[in-house]
Amino acid sequence: MNQLPVLIPVSLLLFSFIVFLAGLLRKNLTFPLTVLGVLASFVFSILGLVQVLRYGTQHYYIGGWVPPIGIEYVLDHLSAFMAVIVTFIGLISVVYSRRSFLQEVPERIVPLYALVLLLLAGLTGIIVSGDLFNLFVFLEIASLTAYALIAVGGKKAPIAAFRYAILGTLGACFYLLGVGFIYFATGSLNMADVAHILPEVSDANTIIAAVALIVIGIGLKMALFPLHVWLPDAYTYAPSAVTALIAPIMTKVGAYVLIRMLLSVFSPDYLTDALPVTVIIGWLGAIGVMVASVMAIAQRDFRRMLAYSSVAQIGYIALGIGMANPLGLIGALLHILNHAFMKGCLFQVAGGIRYRTGLWEISRFAGLGRRMPWTMGAFTVAALSMIGIPPTCGFFSKWYLVLGGVDAGNWVFVAVIVFSSLLNAVYFFRVLERVYLSPPSGDASVEQAKEPPKLMLSPTLILGAGIMILGLASIVIVNNVLEPAVSWAF
Repeated sequence: MNQLPVLIPVSLLLFSFIVFLAGLLRKNLTFPLTVLGVLASFVFSILGLVQVLRYGTQHYYIGGWVPPIGIEYVLDHLSAFMAVIVTFIGLISVVYSRRSFLQEVPERIVPLYALVLLLLAGLTGIIVSGDLFNLFVFLEIASLTAYALIAVGGKKAPIAAFRYAILGTLGACFYLLGVGFIYFATGSLNMADVAHILPEVSDANTIIAAVALIVIGIGLKMALFPLHVWLPDAYTYAPSAVTALIAPIMTKVGAYVLIRMLLSVFSPDYLTDALPVTVIIGWLGAIGVMVASVMAIAQRDFRRMLAYSSVAQIGYIALGIGMANPLGLIGALLHILNHAFMKGCLFQVAGGIRYRTGLWEISRFAGLGRRMPWTMGAFTVAALSMIGIPPTCGFFSKWYLVLGGVDAGNWVFVAVIVFSSLLNAVYFFRVLERVYLSPPSGDASVEQAKEPPKLMLSPTLILGAGIMILGLASIVIVNNVLEPAVSWAF
């Protein structure tokens, strides 16, 4: 079972080639093979999490070369937790995508599914990598495929993808330069080995420069305010099913990298006492939460409202990182999980509305609650969770963030979390009011609307149910997975 860390990304890489080659022969094979590939990776992720919970951290050495010489793949509580999130959301999104792709981009089905598998391979590779340079390789695999997936959307999609590519490439360059400086100072790229050597050279200018470059680079990748400018257009103009895949997990893996650096490479004490990195991240997150929430209120396009909401939610995760204490990091990691379900559900609802009505303007949603009751019911659950209404999962991650702020004595962060929830209520209740309470406008698109096909509706309802289940199971997840993932570093 020691092969589990490498099987998670490699199964996806293998199936990306199989899907492309099989699709050239028979186009209708692409979807079932893609589902099979993602399902295999999800099963390996579940088995990996079970192994970690039972026996502790799992290691795999590429080619049998032991670190620091060889490349190491690692499954611990943190990486196993993230791998399950990414592969599960990937599986749900792939099932959802079939009808959406057939309507929006039917001629590009084969390369799209191959790219989806490559994207998931890149994201899972980032998660299990125990090597700083190998992480960069997978980071670029994920980024390049994301640019391509976004570019096949509407008329404005190529411009949005180009902007994302420019800023994403800058982020990758910053990260790689930072890794280079670490290698110059330590002579190693293995994360555990670097963490062992760093205390001896932590005062060197090269390490200070490396920290700054890595944080800026990953900040661009995770759309940390004010480095988020690529995100609203990318989420708005990409194909609906692509956004429903990327929005829940892409930036969260970037946040995972920051947390991994904080816990496993530089140590919390170094990034709080020696260098005020976590303080900067926390304040940028606080500002981002407020600014992005206000921007979401100002949007008329449903997709764009959800995009700015995503920037705000990334700010919550940054707040948890900025607190740099166990409760704050538990809140950040729990919010990564919860946001994956919430935002996945919301963007699938958006795709379902587009599939049946072709509408994006919130002002034209009057009557959808009656025409699409199950879809809008899922939206209601996700919206309440985004606001932070118990017992939905969104309440519990915000609760841990509040506890982290109290523990850190940072009452400004606590106030930001509470007040921003009111802002969330403003823009989500605006949609709920339009959907359920506004009189029907007579819009033919709405009057003829009905629930999306079962292959689209079922994943949306699963995520909606998951929001409630995660809320009830939060204490189990925190005690068995998240506490062991962060407590050892403090």
